[in-house]
Amino acid sequence: MAAVERRRHASAVRPRSYQDESYQHGFLGPVGDLQKAGVLQDVVLEVEGRRVPCHRLVLSAASPYFRPMFTSDMAESRQKTVVLQGLDADLFGEILSYIYSGNLHVSLDKVQPLYQAADLLQLDYVRDTCSSYMAMNVERSTCVDLYKFADVFYVESVLKRCLQCIYRHFKKVALSDEFCSLSVNQLTEIISHDELDVKKETTVWEAVVRWVQHSREDRLHHLPSILPHIRFNLLTPYNMVAILDHPLVREDPGRSAIRNVVKEAFNEKKRVGMDTLEMAMIFPEDNAEFKPGDHGMLFMNPQKGKYIKCSYSKEDLLLAPTTITVTSDNDIYILAREEPDFSQLTVLEFNNADNVWQSAGLPSVRWPDNIVIENHRLVEFYGVLYLFSAGRTPYTESMFLQMKKYNWHKDEWQECSQLRFDREERTSESLAVSCGPQLYFIMNTYMFRYDPSEDCWCKLTPPKVIPEACTAVSMGTEIFCTDREFSKTMVYDTVSDRWKELQGWPTLDPGMLASSTAPSLFVLDNQLHVWLQPYVVATDELEDHLIFVYDRSTDAWKDLKVNLPYNHYSQGEPMTPVARIYLPGLTS
Repeated sequence: MAAVERRRHASAVRPRSYQDESYQHGFLGPVGDLQKAGVLQDVVLEVEGRRVPCHRLVLSAASPYFRPMFTSDMAESRQKTVVLQGLDADLFGEILSYIYSGNLHVSLDKVQPLYQAADLLQLDYVRDTCSSYMAMNVERSTCVDLYKFADVFYVESVLKRCLQCIYRHFKKVALSDEFCSLSVNQLTEIISHDELDVKKETTVWEAVVRWVQHSREDRLHHLPSILPHIRFNLLTPYNMVAILDHPLVREDPGRSAIRNVVKEAFNEKKRVGMDTLEMAMIFPEDNAEFKPGDHGMLFMNPQKGKYIKCSYSKEDLLLAPTTITVTSDNDIYILAREEPDFSQLTVLEFNNADNVWQSAGLPSVRWPDNIVIENHRLVEFYGVLYLFSAGRTPYTESMFLQMKKYNWHKDEWQECSQLRFDREERTSESLAVSCGPQLYFIMNTYMFRYDPSEDCWCKLTPPKVIPEACTAVSMGTEIFCTDREFSKTMVYDTVSDRWKELQGWPTLDPGMLASSTAPSLFVLDNQLHVWLQPYVVATDELEDHLIFVYDRSTDAWKDLKVNLPYNHYSQGEPMTPVARIYLPGLTS
């Protein structure tokens, strides 16, 4: 019995470890103060002629690079001044600032040499932070430069993001000066992939020609090794002959080998861009009620006679999307509610290749409980996502427009300037659209233009004749919008700040329009379309869908006589986004 009691007592009093977080957090402060005051320093580091007194103990604790230097029999352990090679003096100052304070400042112009310095000094946190920063800043203007760096240092996360960006924007990237600075191995790595978003294989050949001609004497001999990565079987006979007759091939000493490569081309797969089609997307009526095989999203191009219905579960899309946008880079985003807290919204991105909706990796958006949001609009403008949220405060009933923009560099939603309205205005009947170099917010009695560079709004001429505005699209310098009753379509000229009514509106049964769901405008293949889904009042069943296309030259609407798959499609917030869709992804 005594033995049992002893074991129980030993268990109760066994040693434990404690951490003094205030000591851990407060330690670097005094250490940094010692460095600033020049106290207790016992070694001088010299970088590019600049001498910086430091503490051996601090350097050894922070970096595996310095530890053996100062704790072993190396010559540096006995020297008062240690010269460091291969480092930039200014960047080493940033490194020392991090070692003594834990704070790290990263910018796009310094991130690559900062990564190199961190790699040399074996500072894992700095290196990982630089990697994350580079990956977060991969875009069309930076992807080639970051790719070259990531390829040399094999920064896998950055390498993957860069290649994805280059594949997606290959046609425009190939026209840049940075593209011509690629090595031959980097060039062949890129053009060998299926994921290139090109509609014609001649785009790849033209990119190769431009790369070779950038430094013809040095690069011409690489042509026989590059050409096997061009898919000649995807070229027309005319283009094949044109390539064989091209001066680069005709004048090259190894032209016979090149001709053999062209003639013996294997049966290569199509590139991703060759199987894309611009399509409008129509969403189900209630994603919360999804049943696989019953409700699904429709992808359509009526003039091409292409209709593909795909089903997604409630888990795929959370709850019904509140707003959808397609960016200029063809990214498809939706803002969807999260359960159980419906006031919290998350951004999902469509992975076309795998036909799935997945997290876009953006922070969730949440509003205070003391406001009511009646309408969300997600709009992309020059690579930046803007979220318009129109609503009211329950007690004062004052109406407002709150706008946030997503900062890709800081990975956060940032507040923009707000708008406030009279109580009589219904923010639920509001529209947001980008057109040209600005963003527009449209209501019946208010209209504003937002200048992102100045973060300011200016007042414009409102339409005043569409009290229930429900859908708007831009085309060229014009904005088209219509009301829920589908009674008229107004056209706004952004240059002259004038509205006018679009003539030639299709003649339809007024009873059909009165019982229809809200119309949706969309631009497909550079033509204005409108989609309508009428109900039969007596039976509350859906009639055939109506899709019209507008011919500006004849001022007439043409009924496309569509035959869409049966479904209850969402028209609470009319949204018919248009994107280039990779067709094998929908059918695989």
